[in-house]
Parts: sequence; C-alpha cells; structure tokens
Amino acid sequence: DVLRRHRFGFGLVKLPTFKSGLQHVGFNTFRGQGEYHGYNPLVVKALHRATESGDYGAYGDFVELTKKHDPATLRDLMRFRPRAAISIDEVEPIEQIYRRFYSLSPEAIQTLALAMNQLGAKSNSGEGGEDPEWYTHPVNGVAAHNKIKQVASARFGVTSWYLSQAQELEIKMAQGSKPGEGGQLPKHKVNAFIARLRHAIPGIPLISPPPHHDIYSIEDLAQLIYDLKQANPVAYVGVKLVSEAGVGTIAAGVAKAYADYVLVSGDSGGTGASPLSSIKNAGCPWELGLAETQQVLVMNDLRGRVRLRTDGGMKTGRDVIVAAMLGAEEFGFGTSAVVAMGCDMARACHLNTCPTGIATQDADLRAKFAGTTQMVVNYFTFLATEVREIMASLGVRSIDEIVGRVDMLEQTSDPGVRGVQLDLSAILTPPDPEFSRPHKRAQDRNDPPTKDPFVDYLLKESAPAWETGRRHVVSHTINNSNRTVGTRLSYEVSKRYGGDGLSDDTLEVRLQGSAGQSFGAFITRGIRLVLEGEANDYVGKGLCGGEIVMLPPATAAFTPSENIIMGNTVLYGATAGRMFAAGRAGERFAVRNSGAEAVIEGAGDHCCEYMTGGAVVVLGSVGRNFAAGMSAGTAYVLDETGDFPGRVNTELVGLERIAADGNVLRPDDESRLKGLIETHVAVTGSARGREILDRWAEMLPQFWQVVPDPPTVQTHSSAMASGDSGTDAPHSAAPVPA
Repeated sequence: DVLRRHRFGFGLVKLPTFKSGLQHVGFNTFRGQGEYHGYNPLVVKALHRATESGDYGAYGDFVELTKKHDPATLRDLMRFRPRAAISIDEVEPIEQIYRRFYSLSPEAIQTLALAMNQLGAKSNSGEGGEDPEWYTHPVNGVAAHNKIKQVASARFGVTSWYLSQAQELEIKMAQGSKPGEGGQLPKHKVNAFIARLRHAIPGIPLISPPPHHDIYSIEDLAQLIYDLKQANPVAYVGVKLVSEAGVGTIAAGVAKAYADYVLVSGDSGGTGASPLSSIKNAGCPWELGLAETQQVLVMNDLRGRVRLRTDGGMKTGRDVIVAAMLGAEEFGFGTSAVVAMGCDMARACHLNTCPTGIATQDADLRAKFAGTTQMVVNYFTFLATEVREIMASLGVRSIDEIVGRVDMLEQTSDPGVRGVQLDLSAILTPPDPEFSRPHKRAQDRNDPPTKDPFVDYLLKESAPAWETGRRHVVSHTINNSNRTVGTRLSYEVSKRYGGDGLSDDTLEVRLQGSAGQSFGAFITRGIRLVLEGEANDYVGKGLCGGEIVMLPPATAAFTPSENIIMGNTVLYGATAGRMFAAGRAGERFAVRNSGAEAVIEGAGDHCCEYMTGGAVVVLGSVGRNFAAGMSAGTAYVLDETGDFPGRVNTELVGLERIAADGNVLRPDDESRLKGLIETHVAVTGSARGREILDRWAEMLPQFWQVVPDPPTVQTHSSAMASGDSGTDAPHSAAPVPA
C-alpha cells in the first residue's frame, strides 16, 4: 500500500484528475480506475434488472458481480468449510427466513414498510416520528407503518401513540457508519411534512448531537429500556450498538438491563449525505463487533437472554449466512433495499437533486420516483431463495442450526489474495465449544424476574377513566422504587383513543412521596399527575398532552423556590402538555422540548437546550449554556440579579424585554406569561408565583424573553425528504401502485 501511494504521489501512475489537477481516485463518487465501490454502476444496474423483472436469473448475475473484486470486507476473506449437501426441499421455507429480515428504511419509507409487512418481515421508522395516518389507513389490507419504531431517547416526535403502535422499540445509541458523531437534518430538508412529524418548524435545522441526554451510563440505558417496556408492554425492546472494540462489554450490560435484542451495526451503509470524513473514516466492520458480542454473551451465559442482529452493507444471501455463523439471528438491509426500488447511487442525497426521486424534496424530481412494493418484495424473495440454496449446499435445514457456528467458516489461504496476511482467528474461534446449544441463541423475552406491584395497582384503580371516559381520581403514596409511574396508563389510553387521548383531566392521579426515575414519562392527553413531594430524573420525558403538577408537602420547612424538586433531563422530547413545579429543576430542563408548556422556579445548566417548540417560564436563576441549539419555542426568564444574558448561548437565539421604561413592549407575551404564572399558582399554591403576581408591574420588566432567530421558510411543497448526515428521518413515500 505504501509503495502504491508513493507511485501515485510522484506521478508514476496516472489516474483521472479533477479540473484542479488533483487525482480523482473515486474516493466518494465512482471512477472506473479508482477505488472499489460495493455499489458500483454494474452492481446497481444488475440489481435493478432483477427487481424490476422479477427474474431470479438476473439476481444471480447481481450476486456474481458482488464477488468479482479483490477482498473489500472481512467476510471476503472467509469461506464455508465443505460439507455434505442436502435436498433444498429439506430446508426451511422462505417464509421462515423473511421473518429474520428487517429494513432500515431511510428513504421512501412507506414503500419499504408496505413491502416488509407484506412479507412478514419488519421495517424501521428511523429515530422518531411517523405520519399517524399510516396507523389507521392500511394499503390493500397491508399495514402502512413500520413494525420497528426507533427511539433516539425521546426526541423527534416520540409520543405515546407512536410507541403503542410498535411491535419492536429500538433504542438508537449511535450510528454504525459514524459512531460518536452527531448529525443534522439540514434546514432545506425540513419541510412542512417533516416539521409536523418531528414537532418542529419548517426551515429550521434539526440538530442531532452525539450524546443522548438521558443516557450517560448503563444504568440510564436500563432505565430507558424500562420506560419503553412500560410505554408498550407487548413490544420487544432492543438497543442499537455500533461495531467497535469493546462493544461486547456494552452488549452484556444491555442484556443485563433486560433488552430483548441487541443490534450491532457496521460501518458500511448509511445515507450519502454525510461528510467525506464520516463516510470513509468512521466505524468498524460488523464482522468484528458481531463476533465479539457473540463471544462475550456466550462466555458470560447471557446469549440466551437476547436476540442478536446485525446490519451494514449486506447485499446477498452469502452475507446472511456468514453473519448467522458469527452469531446473528436477524439481518438488516438498508442501502440494498433502497437500491432495489430504484436508487441509482448518484450520491446527491445532500444536494436535494436525487434523479430517482427518493432522496429529494423537489416536487418535479419526486414525480420521477418509480419504486414499488413489488420491487422490494422481489429482492427479499431472491435473497431468501439464495439463503436456502446455500444452506442446502452446506447440509443444514434452518438458520437456527448455523447461528454461532463459526466452526463452519475458515479463512481463505490463497497467497495471491490481497489481505490474506490478516489473522482472523479471533473472529473464527468458537468462544466456548463446550457451551450447550440453547444458550448460544435467544429463547424468550428478556423481562425482569419481578414486577412493580404499584403498576398493577394503578392500572386496576385507573381503568374506569378509559373504560367510561368520565372523570376519575386515584390517590396513593409513592416511593423512589416506583419508576416510570403513569406511563402504562398512557399506553392503555393511546391504544383505545389514539393520539387525541381523553378529555383534559379525565384521569387525575394524586400521589404523595418521592417518585423514582421517569415519573410521568410519555403521558398523553387526559391524564393529570399531581405529586406532593419530589421526583428523580427524567420527569415528563416525552410528555405528549398530559399534565404534571409538583409541589412540596404542606409541612415543608424549606423555601420551595430555593430547593430542587426534581432531577435532571426533565421534559426531554416533550411534544405537548403542561408542567407546573413549585421548586427548582436540575440540569438540562426541557431539552428537545417540542411543544409542552412549563413553569419552574429555577434550573441548572443547559436549560432549554435544542428546544424546537413550546414555552418555558423560569421564575428564578439558571445555570450556564441556556438555550444552546434552541431553534424554536419561547422561554421567559426572571432575572433579578442582572446576570442572565451572560448565561445564554446566543448562537441561535436573541434576548428581548417584554416591558421597559413603564411600557409593555410585547402585550401578547405579557398575557401569555402572566396566564402561565397564574395557572402555576392555582395548581401548586406557589408562594414565589404569588409574590411575582402581587408585584407584577415591578417584576415584569425583569423578565427576559428568549427569542430564536427566524427560520428560512421553504417555498416548495413536496412532502418527500431525504436522509441526512446523522439523523434518521422519516419520509413520505411516493404513491404506491394499487
């Protein structure tokens, strides 16, 4: 490699050049004499011919083209050990194999969802937000939404109804193709449709920072898993991890945290809109991460607790068989599924100029979209057929028989093959040959051995509210071992009443004591939680129409406005509803708030970070970095000491006064602010709020209003969106033929 680069560098070998004179080696776009591309034009066109014609012979041509290159992946250096073949009639049918496939669906998502649902397979929504119309309007009797709902914590339109419609809920920790990096849905792609699903405003960028603000430890991840199992008790909950050194240790923690499956995502695939440094220099092959995860789980007697799946650049049945032998039971296809329905790999995802109408919002280009569900069905049918043929040649009858069977693989030894010097023994060595078969693959759900009886109590006592639709009140004490209180109630309401929920305050739950983590997470309209006491982190995560009221005990000897009443990351990803708390919040209050209204009496650092909607009133001091990444919504902050402007991150926002010099400058904002404080006092009895109202003329000029910079509103009306540099977006599909 060094000598080859030396020859290029000193002009001893000539390659096509740019106008600047620099050599064009096909680093991103394909060049015939340049770097090998897995999806080169010959491969793409061959797959198009197969899926458009429905000809399995054409699919065979595609498979042969994927083999004609020097080794480009670790699996290219592996081969199957020879075994006695069996008749293909003895191999499990393709219907069984379909169930192990899932699609990442980054583009034209409804077309893929329809195809995968038709096959009995699964498709993935991307990190939050779907059109609710898809839940209630099947196409030709086939469900039009995704069985897998992805959750990047609670942001981007993750509501109780969204969660209740899932068969699987997948926590997205990072991206396989660019671990550790954040991303952004550029503002020119956030049209009215995407903004509605993501609870944002058209024309503003949706920033996707690399840390998820409710996952800083394996304990935090365990809490989110618990939250989702309360939000939908019948859905399987999984965690998307990325292939890297040490991922097996994280996967072991995920299994102990009661996830039902683990996804190890590789470095290949993803959207074409990422920066070059991310496309080429981030992530690791799925073979490495998958093998390590299988080994760690087996050696720690955890493999039987979780299903294991993988994705990242998979194209053919051979990829599926290799992945199964390395430990996977289920297999993901993203790029190949998109290519199957027409993507020609123009690599213009970021430019809004996709010639096939997939990764674009331009109405004229979108009209060119010709993908159909049948094209996707053809691809996965061919794929499953090839899998059966390979299994027959190896003498195995089902994928279950080869899961974890690395002994059926060996490294190629041809001295003329580039990369043969690599030592793959760490991947191809069985972790524990003496381990019994049932423990090498998942058997059942991975639920905790015990349940919180308080959940069952609330369900029983609250049922009259959703059964009759009439107001109902429940009272009880609570302690900090009672986690995610109220979320299961919201699931019951959402399943029956959809996103509209119940009439306001139909169910009121009055509690006394100290609530555990995620109090009131994903509470929908019609549910009101009143807590006399305090709560831990994540209060009101994903609040979607309900109301949370928190106040200290009447016997409290402390000053509420000077004391913490709830922990960190409160109202994370809230989309609607209200919160009133007579006390201070911790750090990261209202991160990614997209529509809820809240009144608190002080906050820590990073308040209103990444807000995209709603209103927050702070009747006290705040920490540093206020409103970082805040692109929409409104915040009103009382500044009695005059130091608030120095605590604001003004990259995307400005500060304005509501009143000054005895004049009300913004009467509508005064009315809104005063109304919120009046409600706060009415429901919490806040002495701090009452004092402010009693001295209103004096206190109003001390309020700052935080105003986001105005967005650049788009002019086109297309509802199609493309992928982006790190934010898996949901997309409206082109019309699907009947």
